[in-house]
Amino acid sequence: MGGAMLAGWLAGGLDASRTTILDPQASPEMRGLCAERGLALNPDAPPVTEVLVLAMKPQGLEAAAPALAPLVGPDTLVISILAGKTVANLRERLPGARAIVRAMPNLPASIGRGATGAVASAEVAPRQRAQADALLASVGLVEWLDDEGLIDALTAVSGSGPAYVFLLAEVMAQAGVAAGLPPEMAARLARSTVAGAGALLEANPRDAGLLRQDVTSPGGTTAEALAVLMRAGGLPDLMREAVDAARRRAGALSG
Repeated sequence: MGGAMLAGWLAGGLDASRTTILDPQASPEMRGLCAERGLALNPDAPPVTEVLVLAMKPQGLEAAAPALAPLVGPDTLVISILAGKTVANLRERLPGARAIVRAMPNLPASIGRGATGAVASAEVAPRQRAQADALLASVGLVEWLDDEGLIDALTAVSGSGPAYVFLLAEVMAQAGVAAGLPPEMAARLARSTVAGAGALLEANPRDAGLLRQDVTSPGGTTAEALAVLMRAGGLPDLMREAVDAARRRAGALSG
C-alpha cells in the first residue's frame, strides 16, 4: 500500500529530492523506482523529518520502531496507514510523536482514484492537518473521522473493499465460463462490466440502490439473478459478515 501511495504522490508532483525511503527489504521494483526518480533509499543517517509516513505491515511496527524513533522531532507529523494500530499504540512505540494522523487508503490510490479515511490526534495543528489532507487527497477521496473508534469499520469497507470488487469480477468470469463462455471472453466481459458500472456509479450522483432498480426490469433476467443474490444468506448478508470480520481483525491488530 505504501508503494501504491508513493506512486500516486510522485505522479502528482511529489518532490523526490526531499523524499527518503526506509525499507531494509526493498523489492527490486522499489529499488528501481528510487533509482529512476532520485529517491534516497536507506541512507546511513536519515534526518529528523517533517512528515513521517508509516507504511509497513502492522506486525512490523515493533521491529521498525527503534530505527524510526530518532526521525521523529517535536514538530514531526506522523501519518500511519497501519491497520489496527491506534494512536496510543504509535505513541508507545514512537515516544517523541505528538501529531499523529491515522489513515486508511486503498489500492486505487496508485492511480489517483483512492478512497482514504483519516483521523487526527488532538495535537495535530491546523497546518499539519491541511498538509495531511493535501497528501491524501492527491491520490483520491478523503473522509475525515471525528472518532478513532470508527476507523476499523472504515478499513473493512474501503480499505479492504477493492479486493471485494476484484472477487466480484473473478466470480462473474467463472460463472460465465460455467454458462458456456470462453474463459478469455468471460474475463474481459466481467472486467469491463465491473469497471463500467463503477464509472457510472461515480458519474451519476443517484443512490446505488436506485441505479440498481433502473437496470432491473420486473420479471426480467436481472430481476431473476438479483432474487438469488439478495435472498436470505445472499450477498447483503455475506457482505455484512465480511465487513464485520475485517473490522474485528483490524481491532485485533492493535497493541
